Amino acid sequence: MVNVEDRLSFFPALYRVDVNPEAGMWYLYLTIILLSIVVYKLGFAKKLPPLKSALIYLFLILGCTVLTFLAVFLPVTEGLIIAALILIIYKIRLRREQAKGTV
Repeated sequence: MVNVEDRLSFFPALYRVDVNPEAGMWYLYLTIILLSIVVYKLGFAKKLPPLKSALIYLFLILGCTVLTFLAVFLPVTEGLIIAALILIIYKIRLRREQAKGTV
C-alpha cells in the first residue's frame, strides 16, 4: 500500500494536508493565490482600469483552485516561488540598468 504522506509535495506536507485536510488545503490555496498574484504583478501586470483589473484577479483566483488540487502531489507552489525569485532578480537588474542609463 502506498503511503500518501511520502508522496506529498513540500508545502502540503508543511501544512499537514494529510492530517487536517480542510485547514491544510485552505492554507495551500491562500499560499498559491498570494504567490500567483506576486508573479502576475512582477511579470505581467499592466496599468488597467479597476474593473478589468478586478476581472483578471477573479480569474486568477479561480485558476488557483485547480492549481491547489494539483499542488498536493506536484511542486506547483515551489515553481511559483522560483518564478517569483527570477522575476524579482530581473526587476532589480532592470532598475539598475535604467539608473545607469544604459537601457
